[in-house]
Amino acid sequence: MAQVRLSGLRRRLESLARPRGPEPLPVDLDRRRIYILPTTFGAFFALLLAVMLVGALNYNNNPALLLALLLAGTGNTTLFVAHLQLSGLRVAAVDAEPVVAGMPMMLRVHLRADPGRVRRGLRLAVDDRHAFASLADGAGEVRLALPTRRRGWLHPGRITLSTTRPLGLARAWAYVWPNGALLVYPRPEAEGPPLPLGAGDASQARMHPAGDDVHHLRAWRRGDSRRAIAWKPSARQGSLLVREYEQPQGADVVLDWTLLALPHEARISRLARWVDEAEREGRRYRLQLPQQAIGPARGAAHRHACLRALALLPAADGTEPNHG
Repeated sequence: MAQVRLSGLRRRLESLARPRGPEPLPVDLDRRRIYILPTTFGAFFALLLAVMLVGALNYNNNPALLLALLLAGTGNTTLFVAHLQLSGLRVAAVDAEPVVAGMPMMLRVHLRADPGRVRRGLRLAVDDRHAFASLADGAGEVRLALPTRRRGWLHPGRITLSTTRPLGLARAWAYVWPNGALLVYPRPEAEGPPLPLGAGDASQARMHPAGDDVHHLRAWRRGDSRRAIAWKPSARQGSLLVREYEQPQGADVVLDWTLLALPHEARISRLARWVDEAEREGRRYRLQLPQQAIGPARGAAHRHACLRALALLPAADGTEPNHG
């Protein structure tokens, strides 16, 4: 019960801290955004100093009084040093590569600062996950793995930057709340039927280094395999020639939403698996969704466009897919 009350109190206090909502990046940390409080060790240190001062004054012990005052000055200085570790720090960008739902997403937080001051022991935290970083040349990147549960947009939420440098007596921290969202692809179906048959002209051919028929000879280029060199024609020509093969290109694959008699999320998972299979086989494919058609094409950009469209399809109840 006490832990629940403390958690509720902490959330209420955080709601009063800056920022109080999502904000555009970059963000500069200044004195109005940085908070500082003693750590548990710092509170014990302050109590110890109070006992030393009372004892020194009671017994009129000047060396003990001097030591207590020196330690108090040192503790006070650590407050300024901890504050300066965060002051002037800039959160330039927050990004991540899309991942499949259920896989950890590697969040990248790009930090910038004045290169004239080294900043060490910076702690970055999102919920209960954290990572550490140091900035020695004015720039740095912190990577933090975030869990993903379902497809759609993932909002990282409030990011906490903190430090307890140099002596661990005080903790200085600041919040950053980026307004961007990160994309999570749908989870592909584990097993299922093969790709549907293609539609269109299947008589076309494409160049392929391991094709079936020799199409022509061309001049050798750096990176060509030695197995592809035509040695006899090269000897007659006096320069290296390489065989270019051709391979019949299959017809375009149509991945049609309406032809699948499956539940809503199962359709998305199957289409995601077919997109990956078509890419692995080098096939051109078109994704036909209820409100849009993508392609036909192939390649990394086309795959991303198809998986993005599948990830952002509304749920069966019409709600937007969102991690919150």
